Amino acid sequence: MDETIQLIKKLVEIPSPSGNTEKVISFVEEYLKPLNVNMKRNHKGGLLVTIPGKNNDRHRMLTAHVDTLGAIVKNIKSNGRLMIDLIGGFNYNSIEGEYCQIETAGGKTYTGTILMHQTSVHVYKDAGKLERNQKNIEVRIDEKVHNADDVKDLGIEVGDFISLYPRVEVTPSGFIKSRHLDDKASVAIVLQLIKRIVVDPIELPYTTHFLISNNEEIGYGGNSNIASETVEYLAVDMGAIGDGQETDEFTVSICAKDSSGPYHLGLRRKLIELAKQNNIKYKVDIYPYYGSDASAAIRSGHDIIHGLIGPGIDASHAFERTHTSSLEHTSNLLYHYVQSELTLA
Repeated sequence: MDETIQLIKKLVEIPSPSGNTEKVISFVEEYLKPLNVNMKRNHKGGLLVTIPGKNNDRHRMLTAHVDTLGAIVKNIKSNGRLMIDLIGGFNYNSIEGEYCQIETAGGKTYTGTILMHQTSVHVYKDAGKLERNQKNIEVRIDEKVHNADDVKDLGIEVGDFISLYPRVEVTPSGFIKSRHLDDKASVAIVLQLIKRIVVDPIELPYTTHFLISNNEEIGYGGNSNIASETVEYLAVDMGAIGDGQETDEFTVSICAKDSSGPYHLGLRRKLIELAKQNNIKYKVDIYPYYGSDASAAIRSGHDIIHGLIGPGIDASHAFERTHTSSLEHTSNLLYHYVQSELTLA
């Protein structure tokens, strides 16, 4: 777990909003290179890793995504600040007051803060009551700018990507809190699993593909590059926590249904049985406002058995947190899953 946590810390520190994931995919490639695994990039920029198994006629596939929430410059305002457009499904109030980084098309980076235009309570009487929306939220750039021309002189233009600072921290009690645990916590788990398979070594029963996808937050990270031999497809993402939810920060969450509909019942039952057999603590849950790379694959027409598991993440798409025990139970379930028989349709 120590190595997994250190890997999570490195991953979340790499800016990678959907649409700008080159740096984090390159990091993953460098991590995997010493293992000499078969890997290639797809045209969308994701990374596909394949490990041969005893049976090459039927395959299984796992996916986790490195792309995160973020923003893009919508407009350069006359006051020298930036209007933004959100990347991914989250609310403006969840990023108010956050430090950020603006990356220009030319590769320069600038820092800034995401604020309400009417932030100062000494000036704006209704500062706390005004709606947090695109009109009122802006980026204050940490440069001497007074107008739109000053900003453009820096090289900042409409369409430049804006990344949120993760503020990652690991507590003595075993919590890890950071932005972008969705889904970089699971990416770290999957990378560690690949390493374990190669180093131990473990002979897999079926040829297994691992897709590190880079467009999940905008809905289509895992809907392609699925080999025709693939029978089973498991998304490794996050479990959603809140009122009415079973998921917590200390177990692996097994999804029964999300906004796309139910996941495959047979695969869900097998995951539960694997957890029971191996003393893995788990919760079965429904995520009402959620979609995954597995549901994207189903929607795109692939004839597969699909499932979804992941560590429980509190305050998803905002100030996220999980516990090392949740990471450990998720890791253990995946370890036993990749060595199991395929689910009967």
